[in-house]
Amino acid sequence: MTTTRMPLRECSLAVLLGCMAQASCLARSSGPLTIQEQGSFFVGGENRAVSQPAAGLMPAQTGDITVNQMYVEYQIPLHANRHVPVVFVHGCCLSSKTWETTPDGRIGWSEYFIRKGRPVYLADQVSRARSGFDPTPFTQARAGTLAHAQMPSILEATHQFAWVVFRFGPKFGEAFADEQFPVQSADELYKQMIPDLNATLPQDANPTWKHMAALAAKLHGAVLVGHSESGFFPARAALVDPSGVRGAVIIETGCEKLLPAQIAALARIPTLVMFGDHLGDVKGPFSWMAAYDSCNSYVEQLEKAGGDAEMMYLPTLGIKGNSHMLMQDKNSNQLADLLIAWIDRHVEHHAH
Repeated sequence: MTTTRMPLRECSLAVLLGCMAQASCLARSSGPLTIQEQGSFFVGGENRAVSQPAAGLMPAQTGDITVNQMYVEYQIPLHANRHVPVVFVHGCCLSSKTWETTPDGRIGWSEYFIRKGRPVYLADQVSRARSGFDPTPFTQARAGTLAHAQMPSILEATHQFAWVVFRFGPKFGEAFADEQFPVQSADELYKQMIPDLNATLPQDANPTWKHMAALAAKLHGAVLVGHSESGFFPARAALVDPSGVRGAVIIETGCEKLLPAQIAALARIPTLVMFGDHLGDVKGPFSWMAAYDSCNSYVEQLEKAGGDAEMMYLPTLGIKGNSHMLMQDKNSNQLADLLIAWIDRHVEHHAH
């Protein structure tokens, strides 16, 4: 495949070579996992007055419910004050399971980062998994006060859709020769794919943006990492409140067109964009080359505004075959080391 406008960033190559020179770069960490603290909490949420008809064992009710709260779980290793916390947010039709044990049973980025001394926070997007959503339109439709056609849609990705869009291969069941995703364990990924209720949310101001910003502020500074559907969320969170956003990592998504004032504000935050391989080698409803081009343009705009921004396109670094699910690919530890090295150089170095 031939592509254009994929510049090799010298700093990325230096990070890669430095990482590969270390014996631990590709090795799986082992031994007891020692942590200082772990737990979970919710960020945000709004009260909504409701009147609900009886359903099952639940009687009819009138009162208040909490909706659109964001669930966060965390683990903090020993001596965690040495490093900036990292917040991971998942993509469409998935949950924070994305960052945990890989489909083929290896440690995921959450554990790997903890073993590298990084406090890790995993968030479920509002409307997904353990986070809240507003059930009111579904209740109203059941009661007959809202037309069924007005109910928000519930998204689910099929196995066939995911195989191609996630770039496991050119068509369902056929993998690229150099494919890094463990396709023999694809069924375990499919189990992670859950109903997506994003259609219940305001599309011009997703609550997850402000909750991510609030979480970063609560942590007194964090690196926000988004993937796929949430890839641009770190930038959106910083536009809500930049006070706690120490770094933004944008993985495998399209980058939005922003106003000059927004670019100027985001240029103050170190930004890394990561893409895998085979961007132009699949046909489907989504153009990965267009997504790459939009993010390359975004990086260039940040740089022109004086920002510290980098496009890390893995094939340019000699890392081939990576899918959309970088954190679950067979070389996920190597990619995690690249991300950790970038954080150390561009976020923590400036902090000290």
